[in-house]
Amino acid sequence: MHFHALPESADAQMSAQRLRDRFHGRRVLLTGHTGFKGSWLAIWLHDMGAEVYGFALPPKTPRDNFVVAGVERIVRHQIGDVRDRQALVDYTQEVQPEFVFHLAAQTLVLASYQDPHETFETNVMGTVNFLDAVRSTPSVRVAVNVTSDKCYENHEWAWGYRESDAMGGKDPYSASKGCAELVTSSYRRSFARDGLRLATARAGNVIGGGDWAADRIVPDYFRARLAGESLTLRHPDSVRPWQHLLEPLGGYLHLAARLDAEGGRFEGGWNFGPSDWTGFSVRDLIAEIGRSDPQAVPLHLAQQEAAPPEAGYLRLDISLAVNRLGWQPVLSFREAVRMTVEGYLAELDGGDVLAHRLAQIHAYEGLGPRV
Repeated sequence: MHFHALPESADAQMSAQRLRDRFHGRRVLLTGHTGFKGSWLAIWLHDMGAEVYGFALPPKTPRDNFVVAGVERIVRHQIGDVRDRQALVDYTQEVQPEFVFHLAAQTLVLASYQDPHETFETNVMGTVNFLDAVRSTPSVRVAVNVTSDKCYENHEWAWGYRESDAMGGKDPYSASKGCAELVTSSYRRSFARDGLRLATARAGNVIGGGDWAADRIVPDYFRARLAGESLTLRHPDSVRPWQHLLEPLGGYLHLAARLDAEGGRFEGGWNFGPSDWTGFSVRDLIAEIGRSDPQAVPLHLAQQEAAPPEAGYLRLDISLAVNRLGWQPVLSFREAVRMTVEGYLAELDGGDVLAHRLAQIHAYEGLGPRV
């Protein structure tokens, strides 16, 4: 099993224990728990001692993290579509959760060009259905809607977008996430209920073991590695806020815990991104993966000229989360990539994938904030 130890901090371990205590024995519902981020969050919450429930479509491939890590064995779940309002409302009321994290979405920019209707129906009306389920279930204390850094109207600025910047998006995926933010804000202000706290979480481009989605750069690398083929990059010089997925997942948990403990002043939108902002492009990411992969094969990086347009430069300002929430990313770009490669190799080498995921979570919990 590939695993590189990370330095631990006693303060971080104490903070992690307080977070674990907040979720221990609590009932948590995840939409999209069969997806990449949702399955990792389910593993983490279950390890904290939470009662984890899920509502989502079936996993798309036998390689998905939900399958290879055996997440089905540690959650109680129902296969369902968030576009089916009544099914989602009924299941939420049946579960009676205290925390709800909404991660179910159509997550791919290219797929949004191919089927914009499905993208808007899933990401906008799916959000409406999620919010209806939450407001009609009195047990829910905290609801976090996970959107995207692409919810912002992107002007290719050199500085990071703040939570107060305008929502928007040129491509259907980005526009749908901006819409989901506006819908959530409207529900929060129009249908307030005593005891319910509602927030949105905007994260950057997450990487980590177990992601095999189509048209994503890291899964594309490992598919090329397995097939012995060259890798085609659509936008090699595009700069993104790359981060290991444990960073934003930790942010979501931290946000939910503060909402539960301290209430309304933590409602609204929050950015969760990396602090290592030298500016890393797609090309940089692939080069770093090659340095971290002990069996990396030479790859021909060829740009695909006819690719649909995507943002060239995107950055998040995380000052609000750092200064008000007390959350802070702790992994450098190189550490995030190394953990990602190790996560894939744990699967490809035939090891115990769930044990490796838990080892990475525990190592991450032991890290202290570093500047």
